[in-house]
This record gives sequence, C-alpha cells and structure tokens, in this order.
Amino acid sequence: MSGLPLDADLPWLRPAQQAFEAAGAADRLGHALLVEASPGQGGEWLALWIAARVFCRTPRAVTGVGMGPCGACLDCRRVLAGEQPDLLTLRPIEDSKEIRIDQVRDLASELALTAHAGGRKVAVITPAERLNRNAANALLKTLEEPPGKALLLLVTGEPWRLPVTVQSRCTRLRPRPPSEDELVAWLQLQRPGSSAVDWRAALTVIGPQPLTALGVDAAAMSLLRRDTERALEEAVQGGLDVVETADRWGKDEYALRAACIERWIADRLREWGRGKRALPAPALFEALEHAREARLWAETPINKPLAMERILWRLATLRPRS
Repeated sequence: MSGLPLDADLPWLRPAQQAFEAAGAADRLGHALLVEASPGQGGEWLALWIAARVFCRTPRAVTGVGMGPCGACLDCRRVLAGEQPDLLTLRPIEDSKEIRIDQVRDLASELALTAHAGGRKVAVITPAERLNRNAANALLKTLEEPPGKALLLLVTGEPWRLPVTVQSRCTRLRPRPPSEDELVAWLQLQRPGSSAVDWRAALTVIGPQPLTALGVDAAAMSLLRRDTERALEEAVQGGLDVVETADRWGKDEYALRAACIERWIADRLREWGRGKRALPAPALFEALEHAREARLWAETPINKPLAMERILWRLATLRPRS
C-alpha cells in the first residue's frame, strides 16, 4: 500500500507502534483498531506493519518500539506483496469515491471463514471515512460480533467523518502530529541529495502528508502555491478576473488550489492576531469556512468552478485597511 519496507522508520508513528506492542503483550488487543493517520501520513503503512506483526513468526527487536515484524520471512513478504491469504483489504473500487455495502458484506463473509494458517485474519479498511452510510451500518454488526480472532484495522486521517457508533467500537491508535521540521528532515533522508528541494512548499500545498510528498514534483507544488497566492492578492486588490480564474481552478488541480487558499487565509488570520490587521477578521473567518468546505467537496460531484467562484468573490469583497 505504501511502498515502504516494514523496517522503515517513521518517527511520528513510533508511539502508536509501541502502544500496539504493549497492548498485545498485555493481552489487551481489541478486535478493531482505528488508526488515526491518513494514508499520506503513514496510516496504511502502519496498518501493514501491524498485519505483518500479527503474521510474522520471527519478530525482531525495534528500537523505541519493542518488537516488530522481521520483514524477511515468507509471511512478511506475502504481506508486502499483497499475497497473504488471511490479509483482506477494503478500499474504494476503481473510480468509486466510496466503500459500499456489498464490499462490507463480502468482507464479513470472508472473515467468517477459517484462516488459512489457523490463526488470525486481518482486514484493513482504508481510507475508512469513505465508507458510505449503508456500508458503515453494515460494518457495525461485524464490529459488535467479530468472527473468530479477526482483527479489523480502520485507517483514516478524518475520524470525525466516521459515525460515532463505529468510532466507539474501536480502540484508537493516535500517532502524534509530526512537526514540519521533522517531516522535512525525514523527506530529505528518503531522497538523498534533495536538500535543495523546497519540501516545505510541497507540504504547504498537500498538507502534512510526507508519503504523498515523495510522489509529487515539489518544484511544481511550489509554483502552484505561488501562482495561487498571487491570484488571491490580486483578488483582494480588486484586480482578478474571478470568473475566468474560478473556471480554470475548478477544472485543474481543484483540491490543491483549495488547500492553498485555505492556508493563505489562515496565514492572513495569524497576521491579524499579531496586530497586522490588513484585512477584516470576521470576513476572513467566513472565507476560511468557505475554503474548508470547498476542500472537503473535492471528492464529490459538485460544480467545482462555482465553488471556487464563491470563495474568490468573497475575497474580492475584502479591501486592505489603509
């Protein structure tokens, strides 16, 4: 899922790995874990690490964690290759934006079968916030009455989008939020010779998603950020063609543009808090709410140019205080 080896070191995930190990050693491991880290922050890698730890027969010592999967045995290799028969994965199919009820029902049927190796079955549901309402309701029955020794791993960076009934039936694994400095240092280690790459600019656009950052063009992200911010400055000065810009942004890199807008407005609010009251705070808060809504709509079939136009017109009504 992540492309990283099982012995990868993701410092911000160590406490969660340690918590899993401690729960297992004390026989307090539940049947469902809610991994509260997005796939881009390593949530899927952590789920794979846990699955491999369950199946691995020759675990090794891991500094700062305890024990971990060896990464070399047949079971570990099968996990990484997606060939472990007792490891099931549930994610949106192809172009679907949702995990559907029939997928959950199929998963429940598979979990009810005897494990091939006679031990546990593990199911990874990612990203779990994509469960639609009917699928989430269907999953409840499995969470309430887990078959055999099944272990369900729900991976999400947005746990608040899951029904409370689902959340309450899971044990939470909450990795600590990584700092930007930590992420930049980690990215530089993964890409030797990339010290000149503006990783901060990439993280500003895509958020604290280091695994996602590894697969993007950081220079392109920096250019997109500068282009977006230039247009937003023009908007508050009254010099932006709102309709043309909204139409272009709604069709090209919508989610990234929405993230840049949200970050730019948040920066203006921080300036306001430091006494540099260039733009009125109430209007900025309103614009920030519009931007956050627009980002959440990225995976929906809404009219995206219209959503962008709504934000840009709101910013165009602002004027710097003299």
